[in-house]
Amino acid sequence: MYGLWRPRVLGAWRVPASGPVILAVNHSHNIDGPMLMGTAPRPVHFLIKKEAFAGPLDPFLRGIGQLKVDRAIADRAAVTDALGVLSGGGVLGIFPEGTRGEGDFASLRAGLAYFALRAGAPIVPVAVLGSTGRGGRLIRALPPLRSRVDVVFGGPFDAGDGSGRRTRKALDEATARIQQRLTAHLESARRLTGR
Repeated sequence: MYGLWRPRVLGAWRVPASGPVILAVNHSHNIDGPMLMGTAPRPVHFLIKKEAFAGPLDPFLRGIGQLKVDRAIADRAAVTDALGVLSGGGVLGIFPEGTRGEGDFASLRAGLAYFALRAGAPIVPVAVLGSTGRGGRLIRALPPLRSRVDVVFGGPFDAGDGSGRRTRKALDEATARIQQRLTAHLESARRLTGR
């Protein structure tokens, strides 16, 4: 990432140095995940759609510890793998909106809250800014080479309300709390970076 663009990483010290943690990342461009993997202070295991595991990318993605998920079903194997990362004290990366979009955390899926409540892992909000907009001259689908991309880490927080409940209602309440925190972080990151 540093060879192709000019990432500016802010707040990486906020990621806990050890123990399970979930990085909740906005997702507006294909390079957001790789950018985070290349700039995070700890190795990140992302839940990545199964369609990306094709051809030579399959052994590569598996080799760097990425997790395949079938978004069309309740993929129990992916859930088990993700919980395994967290129970082993690792870092799980999640795009809480489930797919690439505006990257504004406007519509979260319940998966992030589920993993946070089930594993008891703190969530660190991450804003990747500058990956969208004008395309590069060589490859229009990518940001211009050597352009600045900001990666802003927020402070960790717990998704639960302290009760330890993991009911559907608790999950819905946690999702609402998470959305509020992620949206606030994104607004703060935009002010901080001027984007």
